[in-house]
Amino acid sequence: MDLKLKLKLRPSFFFFSFLIFIFLLQKPDFGSASTPKCISTEGQALLTFKQSLTDPSGRFSSWSGPDCCKWRGVFCDRKTSHVIKIDLRNPNQTLKTFEQYGEYKEGSLGGKIHPSLTRLKFLSYLDLSSNDFNFTEIPQFIGRMVSLRYLNLSCSSFSGEVPASLGNLSKLESLDLYAQSFIDNDEAPVSFTLRASSLGWLSGLSSSLAYLKMGFVSLSGAGETWLEDFSRLSKLRELHLSNCELKNLPLYLPSSANLKLLEVLDLSQNSLSSPIPNWIFDLTSLRKLFLQFAYLQGSIPSGFKNLKLLETLDLSHSQLRGEIPAALGDLPQLKYLDLSVTYLQGQIHSFLDAFSRNKGNSLVYLNLQSNSFNGTLPESLGALRSLQILELSSNSFTGSLPASVGNMSSLKKLDLSYNSMNGTIPESLGKLEELVDLNLMANKWEGVLLKSHFINLRSLKTFTLTGEPNRSVVFKVPSTWVPPFRLEQIIIENCQIGPSFPMWLQVQNKLNSVTLRNNGIADKIPHSWFSGIASHVTDLILTNNRIKGTLPQNLVFPNLYTVDLSSNNFEGPFPRWTTNATNIYLYQNNLSGPLPLNIGALMPRMGWLYLFDNSFTGEIPSSLCEVTELYNLNLRNNRFSGSFPKCWHDSSQLFTIDASENNISGEIPESLCDLRDLTFLHLNQNAFEGNIPNMFPNCYDIQHIDLSGNNISGVIPTEILDLSYLRILNLSRNSIEGSIPGKVSNVGRLETLDLSRNKLSGAIPQSLAAISSLHTLNLSFNKLAGRIPKNLKFKDPSIYVGNELLCGKPLPKKCPRKQS
Repeated sequence: MDLKLKLKLRPSFFFFSFLIFIFLLQKPDFGSASTPKCISTEGQALLTFKQSLTDPSGRFSSWSGPDCCKWRGVFCDRKTSHVIKIDLRNPNQTLKTFEQYGEYKEGSLGGKIHPSLTRLKFLSYLDLSSNDFNFTEIPQFIGRMVSLRYLNLSCSSFSGEVPASLGNLSKLESLDLYAQSFIDNDEAPVSFTLRASSLGWLSGLSSSLAYLKMGFVSLSGAGETWLEDFSRLSKLRELHLSNCELKNLPLYLPSSANLKLLEVLDLSQNSLSSPIPNWIFDLTSLRKLFLQFAYLQGSIPSGFKNLKLLETLDLSHSQLRGEIPAALGDLPQLKYLDLSVTYLQGQIHSFLDAFSRNKGNSLVYLNLQSNSFNGTLPESLGALRSLQILELSSNSFTGSLPASVGNMSSLKKLDLSYNSMNGTIPESLGKLEELVDLNLMANKWEGVLLKSHFINLRSLKTFTLTGEPNRSVVFKVPSTWVPPFRLEQIIIENCQIGPSFPMWLQVQNKLNSVTLRNNGIADKIPHSWFSGIASHVTDLILTNNRIKGTLPQNLVFPNLYTVDLSSNNFEGPFPRWTTNATNIYLYQNNLSGPLPLNIGALMPRMGWLYLFDNSFTGEIPSSLCEVTELYNLNLRNNRFSGSFPKCWHDSSQLFTIDASENNISGEIPESLCDLRDLTFLHLNQNAFEGNIPNMFPNCYDIQHIDLSGNNISGVIPTEILDLSYLRILNLSRNSIEGSIPGKVSNVGRLETLDLSRNKLSGAIPQSLAAISSLHTLNLSFNKLAGRIPKNLKFKDPSIYVGNELLCGKPLPKKCPRKQS
């Protein structure tokens, strides 16, 4: 669990007190040495309750035998033997991903809750949370279980109206009805299936209830008096109403309100659409306030200075505007402050200066990301000596990182990404021994980074730094220096690291994500570095350097998703790596030799294979046909020869094929017609021969066809006219004969048509003029004859030159009168 979540969920004082109460329920009465034995009537009530439930995982397997006090989830008073506690929460309740849904579901009880529970007259604790009661209603009879002090029905798929009979539980201290259920998408019903249209029943709990959680219970029908109803709970210490469809936040509390003991207030994820009301500042016992995603408006009031005990304040994802008041920096107990994703603006000097005056400040988490803050970061930032998480990304901060950052000895995460920082990074950064995550990307940093910047960063796991393309940040770290950290993720872009591949990078053998882009590295990378990270790396990006040497062979990359070694000087053969990588970019290198015949088996999950601008030779392996997830194949400008694979089939998802500028010969395979998703086909500048195959009726989404610069003969197939999405057709520099099809206007989206340097004859179809989208036309150097249609909008003579039998404007040759 990350630090943010730990801070937000840290139990309050009340919660600790309640844990003591639960503990005492289970402890023996020291005045008696007897072991409790089940009262038979209560055991029978439990068995009746069990019989009405479903239990797919066998959680009731221990519910047999005469002594119910030994049954799993049942606790008895050691003195009286009465059942006082039932805890049947789902043991798999912490499994919260959809991949774990089956295991969670297996641990869920279901069925119906039997009224036999009302026979347990001394039951004070009932927990049925995180089960699946299939959107049945909460039973009314629970209101007759008047000894209950703790009731938890959360996350158990209840629906309907919250029964008003719960107001009869006059001893109840803790009530949890949180209604978000963990169910899969197929079974998900309409949201907010549990609702409370009236809250009058709360008055029955006014003298006992200390903890109330009703998140995801719809209160949209409770009217404008909802706050007044809750405010009568005079013993209330925690009130959780997140995502309850509340639409208004009253600006005033009624005179009868009594929330002086309230320590936790959660109104998050409601459409409150109102300013922060002043009555909140009368809740002087408040320790935690959650108002995120509540569409708050206006500015942050200075009244927060009254909340001297406040530890957690979350106003994120709101419509708040203006500057951060200095009053927030004066709160002596504040540990967690989240003001991210709002419309706050201005500088943060006065806010941080207040913290620097507050010598005992204990702020641990500060999130100001995604706002409109500007100006420089003040030296007072260094006064936050307890701060562990500092999120300042996506603002407009400028200048240098203040040297005082070296005083923030507890800092674990610093995120300054996506700002306009245009100064230097101080050497004092190297003092932060606890720093784990350093993100300085997407800024305009300048200056030099020395060994001293990193000397004590022994905890560093993630390092991200990007600068301007001119590489205004220069690493001047000794080439043989071994750092104290072993990174798991590194992203450095547009910074001068090279020309060598330094030792501080070579020793990073725990990397799972690597991006070193445009760093001026012109060295060889040891094969041992690749093999050292192969087992765990997911992204390997070394693009736009001048890295030379060969790539290691026969490595296994089980977790690799993207490999981008493009725009370097790698040489030698294609890397025979076994990987499920989706993105394989090796373009613009000096790689040579044939591709592995079994490339489809080595890399069966590749979706993008970019090998253009290399010197690969030999035939294109037919095993590529079996890579059904291959989406984009680019082999342009190599030395491939032989025939093009003929094994394509309709299970392929190929969208783009570019094999242009090679030496491929033979006929264009008809199996290309089985590629129903094919949109871009570029086979130009090869040595293809024969006719254009009758492949196009199946390729109805195709937009670009470029077969120029080959030895293709025959006629233009009329099926091309059925390609309604075709935008570019280039058949130039071939030996195509016959006439231009008369119904060419059927291709209504055509933008470019190049039929130049063929052997086409006959007249130019009048229908060409009907293609309004056509903006580029070339019919030059054919055997076309007759008058150029007057309604053609193209008046450049070069479009028609080289056709001796053409006449009419824009050519100088006039047509005979009989053709007028």
